[in-house]
Amino acid sequence: MKALTRFVCYLVLVAMVLTACAPAATAVTEPTKASIQEVTLVVWDVLASPGETAIIEKLQTDFLAAHPGVKIDRNAKSFDDMKATAKLGLSSPDGPDVAQINQGLSDMGALVKAGLLENLTPYAQKYGWDKKISGGLIARNSFSTDGKMFGQGNLYGVSPTSELVGVFYRKDKFEEYGLNIPKTFAEFEDILKTLKEKGETPIVAGGLGGLAATHFYAEILNVYLSDRAYLDDLIFARNDQSWDTEVQQKAAEKLQEWTENGYFTKGFEGTSYDDQGSLLENGDAVMMLAGSWWSSTLAASPISEKFGFFMLPPENEGAYKMTVGGTSPAYAIRANSTKKTLAAEYINWMISESSAKVWANNGTIPLTYVDPSTMPAGSLIADLLTAWNTINQKDEVGHYLDWATPTFWDTLTASLEELMAFKITPEEFTMKLETDYSAYLTSLK
Repeated sequence: MKALTRFVCYLVLVAMVLTACAPAATAVTEPTKASIQEVTLVVWDVLASPGETAIIEKLQTDFLAAHPGVKIDRNAKSFDDMKATAKLGLSSPDGPDVAQINQGLSDMGALVKAGLLENLTPYAQKYGWDKKISGGLIARNSFSTDGKMFGQGNLYGVSPTSELVGVFYRKDKFEEYGLNIPKTFAEFEDILKTLKEKGETPIVAGGLGGLAATHFYAEILNVYLSDRAYLDDLIFARNDQSWDTEVQQKAAEKLQEWTENGYFTKGFEGTSYDDQGSLLENGDAVMMLAGSWWSSTLAASPISEKFGFFMLPPENEGAYKMTVGGTSPAYAIRANSTKKTLAAEYINWMISESSAKVWANNGTIPLTYVDPSTMPAGSLIADLLTAWNTINQKDEVGHYLDWATPTFWDTLTASLEELMAFKITPEEFTMKLETDYSAYLTSLK
């Protein structure tokens, strides 16, 4: 009996030892919220309009739900403010981990040259961005490592949305005056004349900052170009092209003619670019020749069904015509960020298929393809998706002219201000552009 008792005690002792050595049950449970290391991702973007802010807040909320412990410190800036503050911010160890940077030598190229942007090529390969984005659009965010050569080298930015410059219009006003979507440039100018005669302001214009004028001039110039070779060469500094040409002067003359005819908002020189959408909504103008980034704001309007969109037409119906476009300012990663992996995950989230549907459903053209037939028939976003697909498939996506040199934005906007104020002639205007461009070409040698 005593032996049996000792054996039972032995079994109990072995069981106690094995139990003590077993892993605790809590080791296989989900980590508590307090156990997750919190990290803050600092994001600067130019999605500052009410409509854009609503979209980005929705996407960020979804991102945070999928990334426990992450917080986002977002700073929404105007386009001009981002241009003015990006370099200083990206130079700071406390600066943005992710920032939306304008393409071109004067912005992205200068930041690459300064060593402030991370090479995103490895992330593009990891996440398949290079399969979502066409080669031509990848080129617009690519530079040599020294920032001098544009359109080649490493990828430094990925844009969340696509964009093009065209004509937003009031459907109700077109119906009131019996106007149809123009198929030629002459028909478009007939619309300008008719609206002016009816006492309407044909085109809303916010002249402060110069952005609107760059779109007016670039779109008129595109009407007079028969193919893309000349402008491609100018933008990518190839084949010794010149800005001081007859076609450039012809476009400058047409812009002065429109100004003299009163086709733009009265007092546009002192009107903010950010006020253009509300002016169109309030009926202070019938059309707005501007970028598709305005679509989310107009889609959120109480009268959103009254807005439509068409591209500025070519001289001859069906002829080749580039349209200013491409992608929005691109998400870039600060080179000295300690959160590069998370920053790349953020960018990948913003261009995912699920995010693309959110962008499109809120009136913005996403980078990732969305079939326009899935949108409400006759809606503004359906117009925009159709227009984008057309120019993308026909290789008619044009350029933003300020990409030409690191200093071209300042030269172009200042010269356009003088041109539209009739302080300089079209010939003097093109010479100012050529002087800037020639100096840049010399610096490359």
